[in-house]
Amino acid sequence: MAATVETPVYRAPMRSRDDAVPPWVGPERALELGICGIGGRLEPAPGSLAEALVTADAQAGIRLAWRIERFAKAPIGAFVWTRDVDGLTYLGRIVGPWTYDAGAAAAAADLVHVRRCDWLADPVDEGSVPPDVQATFGRGGRNWQRIRAASVSAPTLAVWDRYRAEK
Repeated sequence: MAATVETPVYRAPMRSRDDAVPPWVGPERALELGICGIGGRLEPAPGSLAEALVTADAQAGIRLAWRIERFAKAPIGAFVWTRDVDGLTYLGRIVGPWTYDAGAAAAAADLVHVRRCDWLADPVDEGSVPPDVQATFGRGGRNWQRIRAASVSAPTLAVWDRYRAEK
């Protein structure tokens, strides 16, 4: 999948807003299953994105609906950075559309709004992680977030290409 300098880049902490969920559960699940995602459990499980947005607004408020919509609208091919429990940084690419995972394990991790993601097999060495990516994680937070700095797309693509070539 070819990319241009304009390929969007996102930070995906994959940490639940439910403090009962340990912070490493989401990233661990995502890396293991080849997904990326956000939380926001919904009952009953929605069958479509439109249904998810309406249900999220009704059950948790418009802010959850907006988060789900932003996540779902990220283009296929967009880059995603995450960190695991050890602080290691991983790079992936979105390869599938939004779905709702209604399984018990997804609910336990509160990683229910998911997309298929092609993760690099190994963490990216810290010296290769673009400084603007490091800065977004340094600020903390739990939000799925587009990294809009102009200096992030080209270095992210270079890391992707280099690590994929080393396979």
